[in-house]
Amino acid sequence: MSNEIWDILYLPGRFPRKALAIIGGLFKRFFLLFTLKKYDFIFIHREATPIGPAFFEYFAARWLKKKIIYDFDDAIWIPNYSEANSFFSFLKGYSNVKHICKWVYKISCGNEYLCDYARQFNKNVVYNPTTIDTENYHNKVKNQDTDNFVIGWTGSHSTIRYIEEVIPVLSELEEKYTFQFMVISDLKPTYNLKSLVYHKWNKHSEIEDLLKFNIGIMPLKDDKWANGKCGFKALQYMALGIPALVSPVGVNTRIVDDKINGFICTSPEDWKNAIEAIMKDKSLNKEIAKNTRIKIENHYSVKSNTANFIDLFS
Repeated sequence: MSNEIWDILYLPGRFPRKALAIIGGLFKRFFLLFTLKKYDFIFIHREATPIGPAFFEYFAARWLKKKIIYDFDDAIWIPNYSEANSFFSFLKGYSNVKHICKWVYKISCGNEYLCDYARQFNKNVVYNPTTIDTENYHNKVKNQDTDNFVIGWTGSHSTIRYIEEVIPVLSELEEKYTFQFMVISDLKPTYNLKSLVYHKWNKHSEIEDLLKFNIGIMPLKDDKWANGKCGFKALQYMALGIPALVSPVGVNTRIVDDKINGFICTSPEDWKNAIEAIMKDKSLNKEIAKNTRIKIENHYSVKSNTANFIDLFS
């Protein structure tokens, strides 16, 4: 689908335009099948088509006998859809995931929870963590010597509900401190906070927008969908020298070392104490910020993960 369609895909209404875009995309995928003979490997991230049966994957694997590397970084077998398109959610092929896992040559997953699911259907599963390009994209470091203090969150409409856990904490902190709570997303949140500032996500300004954060938060509920998350928010924050405050869910405790390169927050009191500690102690913030970049470069950068990725094609 084109960038123009992605801009409206999760907005209410406009169903004829969305339908035409998806039908057009299905035709593109169909005709792409006739070009696959010349390739040794096919790399599919999440899905080849967003609705209907997995015809592309089936034909490529079973008829063309191609080696497919199937990669996913969310629990995409669990129903999860936007309210704007809920009427058409029955078209989503959530059960496709287990079938595709059976057909493909190799599976690449972003955390062990996802790997465990995939191993039910295929023994050739590789843990391949979400990787950050620290040289060409996330290649700047936050200057923590700022007069104003910004607490930030970035993500899509599908995960914005997780912020609700910290809204009461932020509301309480507003009574004592002056700060901004900046949300970067595709849809504007409606929380009643005087500190709330909204920035629409934009690929071209993403890094500069993130660099406005002094700290980045990643609250999650301990459910099946959240356990499938691969910590991309935390990785983005840390790659830019921004301390990450995260819930102890899924891969987060593997990414963040508590009180070294971020904080692991289990309760509302933990969230409050962590935010308050960094607000009040700029030297603490700088020390933790310095460690964040080191963790990413050593374990989650393109450079540190190149061999693991290339090995998928062995």
